[in-house]
Amino acid sequence: MVFLFALSVMPALALDVGLNYGTYTGLGTKDLREGIMAIVNVLMGFLGIIAIIIILYGGFTWMTAGGNEEKVSQAKKIITAGIVGLVIIFISFAIASFVITQLISATGAV
Repeated sequence: MVFLFALSVMPALALDVGLNYGTYTGLGTKDLREGIMAIVNVLMGFLGIIAIIIILYGGFTWMTAGGNEEKVSQAKKIITAGIVGLVIIFISFAIASFVITQLISATGAV
């Protein structure tokens, strides 16, 4: 019986003291979902930079091909792969942003 009572009271106690751990440790009081979105922003920005570098590498390969059709076709494939990767990154950022925003608004965090 005591075990069932403890299970029913624990969530209320966790809400009361669990949110203050960030201020005690100096980590701040930023909501976890907002922190996750900040991490997603940094990761997507890093992946976007990599995709742009791949596109630039494909352009460099094309410019230095010297008319060699094999190198030109390889450069076209590299540029196409970079553009497809960039589109995937944009779509995944849009989906992650939408999901996090909906979680924040649905739970009333803001």
